[in-house]
Amino acid sequence: MRSLSIGATGMLAQQLNVEVISNNIANMNTTGFKRQRAEFQDLLYQSLRRVGAASSDAGTIVPSGVQIGAGVQTAAVYRIHQQGNMQVTDNPLDVAINGEGFFLVQLPSGDTAYTRAGSFQLNAEGEVVTPDGYRVIGPDAVPAEAVEISVNESGEVFVVLDGQVEPLDVGQFELATFANPTGLEAIGGNLYVETPASGDAVAGTAQAEGFGTLKQGMLETSNVNIVSEITQLISAQRAYEMNSKVITTTDEMMRSVTNLR
Repeated sequence: MRSLSIGATGMLAQQLNVEVISNNIANMNTTGFKRQRAEFQDLLYQSLRRVGAASSDAGTIVPSGVQIGAGVQTAAVYRIHQQGNMQVTDNPLDVAINGEGFFLVQLPSGDTAYTRAGSFQLNAEGEVVTPDGYRVIGPDAVPAEAVEISVNESGEVFVVLDGQVEPLDVGQFELATFANPTGLEAIGGNLYVETPASGDAVAGTAQAEGFGTLKQGMLETSNVNIVSEITQLISAQRAYEMNSKVITTTDEMMRSVTNLR
């Protein structure tokens, strides 16, 4: 009976759905996290009576036919790049992007990664780095005698040195956008890398056309809606139970056949 394998594909699909939802819930407090959603599609069909086939010599045709589906499969797990809320931190090295764009981060391999998480720090050389110590591309090193750091909405970084009044310009944050940000590959640590699906990075700066603005002393929160995720989790659980019920029912039907006298 096909229903055994069909029910199994349904259970596997809902298992993956729960895994995606659980990852969203686990990252509900992750800075700059973008929630994911699983998409499914039906499998190939077996035609027991082909639609449109001739049904008589008079030229009549079968109007609907008989097609039996083989179940469900995962089509994609895509990321929803919706703007998260802004959380005030009052930390001068916390910078949020309000609008389009990603910060550029230099990996130890020399490759460039991209992130929306603007919780930055300074390393021993005064460079602006991520919590993992990867250098953020754009600003130069902040002098050790700096007593104040400010970032304007266009991403320019100014520092006030001890004993001086005029601020010193130490560079500007670089940003990048993509034609298809959903096509970026997540590598963990709030970082993404470019792929053929995302398209080439379009470099620019904040407040330029197609780019957002930067907000100092703020962080972009995760865009996970916990109420929506819990609702989807319950729905996925019920769907899993229904698919398991299909397998149980099929097993009982087969048992009835084997017990025929």
